[in-house]
Amino acid sequence: MSKLDLPPFTLGETITPEQRQFFNKNGVIVFRNFIHPETVKLFISEVERIEKEWLAEGRDKVNGVPLKFGQDEEGNPMIQRMCFLSQYSTALHEFLQDPRLQAVVDLLQPYEGRIAEIEKDGLILNHYVRTPNSKFSQMGWHTDSPRDIFLGQRIMPMLNVGIHLNATPYENGGLRVIPGTHKQGIFKMLFRKKYFVDNDPDKHEIGFDINAGDLSVHDGRLWHRAQQSPFVGEASRRRVMYVPVVTGKYMPKHENSKTPFYHRFISKVNI
Repeated sequence: MSKLDLPPFTLGETITPEQRQFFNKNGVIVFRNFIHPETVKLFISEVERIEKEWLAEGRDKVNGVPLKFGQDEEGNPMIQRMCFLSQYSTALHEFLQDPRLQAVVDLLQPYEGRIAEIEKDGLILNHYVRTPNSKFSQMGWHTDSPRDIFLGQRIMPMLNVGIHLNATPYENGGLRVIPGTHKQGIFKMLFRKKYFVDNDPDKHEIGFDINAGDLSVHDGRLWHRAQQSPFVGEASRRRVMYVPVVTGKYMPKHENSKTPFYHRFISKVNI
């Protein structure tokens, strides 16, 4: 595995030809300094507020999607995977209206895409931290495409847009991808790896140096994983918010939505 030295891309209100070419080739792109440090702090405080409220309520799912719980380094309960966050925060909802995010949607061409604020799992937070009682310090190899199969649909193109709230040097783990696999056939998409069980490095994978405030975009058909940090406790902490960009039939979630089968599957195998 190796570290990819990324071009110094920044995102305006349109995607440049160079950016589109890079994304089309690799299936992933990172835009630097997408949000300011003050905004990073605001988003962390909003997530912490929502987490505190949900823990006090004893909430275990939102719109049918289960939350993932663990413990911090002091043994306190924490929610390590949250969902539909923008429905509980004005600041996060307004963020999803940023016209620069609409530029990201353009990467789905020739399909007409939309930011799925109340579809799939909405705006999520993955909160990775490595402690003896953490339930979420890494994520095994997967693509995002089988969800469509579980829903009885054909696989549709989609993007996952990540907002990184902690600096994550390559050596501290984080996102790993196998570039170009978004162009693979259906067989390799489904069977190249053991979904979520396989955490082993791949000789073709690449990783990145990520800064707090960076925005990453990866094609949902791309094989990717989250590498565990070699550190324990605070030094291992990584918070990443993701929102999907989708096409096809509009499928909003609501408080009475049933829990999708794939979430029951992931809860059994994801560590």
